[in-house]
Amino acid sequence: MPMTSPIPTFDIRRFSHPSSPSERQAFVDALGAAYREWGFAGIRNHGIPQARIDAAYAAFREFFALPVDTKMRYHLAGSGGARGYTPFGVETAKDSNHFDLKEFWHIGRDITDDSQYCDVMPKNLWPDEVPAFRSEGYRLYRDLDALGSKVLSALALHIGLPADWFADKTNCGNSILRPLHYPPIPEGDIPNIRSGAHEDINLITLLVGASAEGLQVLSRQGEWVPFTADADTIVVNIGDMLQRLTNHVYPSTTHRVVNPLGPKAREPRYSVPFFLHPNPDFLIDVLPSCITPDTPKRYPEPITAQAYLEQRLREIKLI
Repeated sequence: MPMTSPIPTFDIRRFSHPSSPSERQAFVDALGAAYREWGFAGIRNHGIPQARIDAAYAAFREFFALPVDTKMRYHLAGSGGARGYTPFGVETAKDSNHFDLKEFWHIGRDITDDSQYCDVMPKNLWPDEVPAFRSEGYRLYRDLDALGSKVLSALALHIGLPADWFADKTNCGNSILRPLHYPPIPEGDIPNIRSGAHEDINLITLLVGASAEGLQVLSRQGEWVPFTADADTIVVNIGDMLQRLTNHVYPSTTHRVVNPLGPKAREPRYSVPFFLHPNPDFLIDVLPSCITPDTPKRYPEPITAQAYLEQRLREIKLI
């Protein structure tokens, strides 16, 4: 992590393989404090081999290099981009007048035909033209799902919940792995940026590939802070669902991906966020432990994760 970044990075081995209970508690305290302040942190020594990440990226790049007509075969119109391909110029950040400069693919959780969530969690699509896309993409999905569970476990302990509190609430979560391609930016003045200022919808987001410049986080003082991670660091941030659940103890921080300047603007950018969601029928209701006389309950009415997701997808023009 560049020394200039005030957003901290943590060694998660201090939580998963601590030398003592006090080291684990110190990790929980420090991680929780960082998220209360920033809503963002870096996670290193996460155990996902770089070769595995590189293999997934190679498959994703190969897909995005295909002709547009070929990619559009995997676009399901009217689906809100829940699975498969979403073309350039569709997604628009909430309250923005200009679409984002990106195209992407959604990989979801594989579920059985008799799952209670079949009506809201469609089957995955896989591009025939890139055989490694399925194997490498879903392996990375599982890796990030497991890492996200560790982070949630630490955050649960920080706010007085059992370490496994999230386990049965996310074991069939409608989580999404989103390989992203930001094409080279055309010359001339354009109002669009690669990803407009926004907050994420889900519980937490794990970003693989934040080593490329462009990600910026809005501080509490209203300043845009660059967050360019080391290659072995995964950036993890709080989403709106967890902000709502914790009564803003953990803030969902506004962030964006800005356009590079000079020759770098003519280069593509790739990144792969994993949006960790709760189970579709999970009821997002403010946790009693996060309500105090100074911080009364902000959201009187609970809402299911699925209803909240649909509400937000309409706002960003995916449905």
